[in-house]
Amino acid sequence: MSAPLELPEVVARAFDVSRRAGYVSFCRNETGRLLAALAATRSGVLAEFGTGCGVGTAWLRSGVRPGAMILSAELDARLAGAAQEIFADDPQVEVLAADWSTLRDKGPFSLLFLDSGSPTEVDVDSVADLVEPGGIVVLDDFVPCAGWPPVSDGRVDTLREGWLSDERFTSVEVMVAADAAAIIATRR
Repeated sequence: MSAPLELPEVVARAFDVSRRAGYVSFCRNETGRLLAALAATRSGVLAEFGTGCGVGTAWLRSGVRPGAMILSAELDARLAGAAQEIFADDPQVEVLAADWSTLRDKGPFSLLFLDSGSPTEVDVDSVADLVEPGGIVVLDDFVPCAGWPPVSDGRVDTLREGWLSDERFTSVEVMVAADAAAIIATRR
C-alpha cells in the first residue's frame, strides 16, 4: 500500500487509533481518496457498514460537505468504541456499536460504503432500497479482474457480478491501485 506524504488530519488520527487498537484491516489510502472525492459530491446522510476503527469513516469525513451527516455501524463494540474516540466532538459523524441492519431505518442514504468482505450481507438485494435515487454505493477490497464473468480465486465472483449487472444501478469497477479495485454503483 502506498502512503501519501500527507494525510488529512482526521485520517491520521484514525490510523493512530487503529494502530493502538491493533487493528490492521482498514481502508487503503487509494480507496480513501476515492471516498473523500465522492463524499464531496453528496449531501444528506452518508453511511458505512463495517466501521472497523474508523479509517474509512475518516476518509469520508475528510471530503464531506457541511451539513451532511455520516452514520457508521460496527458490530465489534471494542472497534466501534475506538472509532467513537476519533469523532467524539464531531457533530457530522455518528459511530454506532451495532449491526449494520440498525441503520435500515435511517436511510435512504446518498452514499453507502460497504466492505465487500461480507458478501452475504452486502449483495445488491440486501441494500438496494437503502440508497436514494442518484445515490452511490462503494464496495472496496476487490482484486482487479479484466474478464467477464468476474473471477476471483478460480470461481465466479457472484458479489461483483451482481453489482455490475443489476439493472437498478449503473456500476463500474475501478482500479484504485495495481492490486486493488472498487465498485462504484449509482442508483438509477
